[in-house]
Amino acid sequence: MPRIIDSTSPYWIDNRSRVADIQRMMEKEGLDVYLGTRLRTLSFVLDAFCPWRSFLVIPAKGDPVLFTFLVDAARVADETWLPIDNVRAYAPMGGQDQISVVSQMITDELGLSKGRLGVEDGISTYTPEGNLTHYEWKALQAALNGWEFVNAHHIVDEISFIKDAGTIARFREASRIVDEGQKAAREALEHGGWKGMTETEIAGIAALAMRRAGSVSEWNFAGLNEISSGYRTGLGACTPPTNRVFQAGEPLMLDFHSMFMLALGDHSHNYLIGPSSPSLRKHADNFVDLVETVLANYKQGATPSSLSSIMMDRAEVLGCADYLLPGCEHGIGLFGDEWRIGHANAGPFPYWTDPDHEYKAGELLICAMQYAAPDQGVGFRYENPILIGTKGCETLSKFPLAIEEIV
Repeated sequence: MPRIIDSTSPYWIDNRSRVADIQRMMEKEGLDVYLGTRLRTLSFVLDAFCPWRSFLVIPAKGDPVLFTFLVDAARVADETWLPIDNVRAYAPMGGQDQISVVSQMITDELGLSKGRLGVEDGISTYTPEGNLTHYEWKALQAALNGWEFVNAHHIVDEISFIKDAGTIARFREASRIVDEGQKAAREALEHGGWKGMTETEIAGIAALAMRRAGSVSEWNFAGLNEISSGYRTGLGACTPPTNRVFQAGEPLMLDFHSMFMLALGDHSHNYLIGPSSPSLRKHADNFVDLVETVLANYKQGATPSSLSSIMMDRAEVLGCADYLLPGCEHGIGLFGDEWRIGHANAGPFPYWTDPDHEYKAGELLICAMQYAAPDQGVGFRYENPILIGTKGCETLSKFPLAIEEIV
């Protein structure tokens, strides 16, 4: 049976209100039906983990209907707030495939022979984004003869842009859980514990600690818990763990991820495995300085370009500008909502962050900074969810910002 919503919980989200907001914007834009396929839309509306290809039919009035893969329909029905009859399966059987069930829902159940269908289309750096595919678009057009298809993803993007209290509370808890993973890793590494240890091993130690603290997933698509050591720290911002054994005199980066009620914890911490050289220590001190500088300038009214300029100006003073990737953040929301900052597709490159987007109070993003000197075999990463305020920002992970030397 669908889960019971406890409106007194700090993590409560009014999902029917979210649907009503979508329906109001549908009416304003003359849409008869909205078809959600992106993972971020499914999480935002269903408030349930929905990993299989799914189609969310939102009518002009009333509750949505979800069509998901047969193998997972019963589990999703048990976890979402939707009435059980509104979670249905598709399967490779006559009249039960994806195109048939969606088109029949619109024409037969909703009784609509023609109209305007809002769909989700675009491009993304994120592989499982979930935009309507070319095949799905053409097949649905053939099944819904006479319907006008309108790219309308901006509706959900705009509504989900400023985070409500329940979502913020979930993100704070997800970050608390990540900090437990960082604490467990620190305890495992210190006093020579790092000797003989591999990247995969420390990833597992942190994962166990976070699971015990309440996480349900190391959600990150780029390698779950991302770990890099030695020269691998300078390779960039995607480092799934390997069986590489830690060595003395090297840098170490631990990027842990947790998920709590679809909210995503994401925090990177860096170490030096002693004894470290003076040049390695200098790189580390420069990076901490840069992170502190950027965090001090996040607030309402700032922009991605202004933060990037502040970061690069400081890097020039420190003499390390050549080692920085130019941006300092990526977007974040409930599971599947990652990468682009803001909701308006208004930048110089479609579907990329607008560099002139002005941050708003209540906006949530990841401060994400990458320092890489591959020719010297060193790099550092910082990631932390931050909540934008009128005069500053709140860092949700509280694990101390430092690059310690462990022996």
